[in-house]
Amino acid sequence: MQSLQEKASEWSGVDPSDAFAIDNMNLFEKLGLQAFVDLSTDFYSRVYQDEEEWFRSIFANSTKEDAIRNQYEFFVQRMGGPPLYSRRKGHPALIGRHRPFPVTHQAAERWLNHMQQALENAQNIDADSKLKMMNFFRHTAFFLVAGNELKNQTQGVTSKHAK
Repeated sequence: MQSLQEKASEWSGVDPSDAFAIDNMNLFEKLGLQAFVDLSTDFYSRVYQDEEEWFRSIFANSTKEDAIRNQYEFFVQRMGGPPLYSRRKGHPALIGRHRPFPVTHQAAERWLNHMQQALENAQNIDADSKLKMMNFFRHTAFFLVAGNELKNQTQGVTSKHAK
């Protein structure tokens, strides 16, 4: 049986060494807090304006401001900065925190499309950092899909957004 990381690599097309290349440098020191705030703000502006109701509904229980803060604090912490997210919310536990949501292949691709656009729009993030970040995001998105599918298998649930 494949591990969640192996499934994430297979489904994302991102080798683990590329997915975790963010660990070989301190992106927080390189980019600064504002780059992460700006990226998350642009990203969630796109998410909350998405034309697909099923996708917007995934985020309906959170305000845009809370979603932005949760994301940039997690990114800062994960990419070498202070543990802002953990201080406020505890361990990130990504699979557990995303458990209530339909994290499907379709949802992951839509999320990644918005993140790719937000990264392309980011003037304060260099091309190499964008590539490293996108590889991490892509692998992590499919890690969450694998976790969601495992949860559904153990509960005997099929998501209406599953592919």
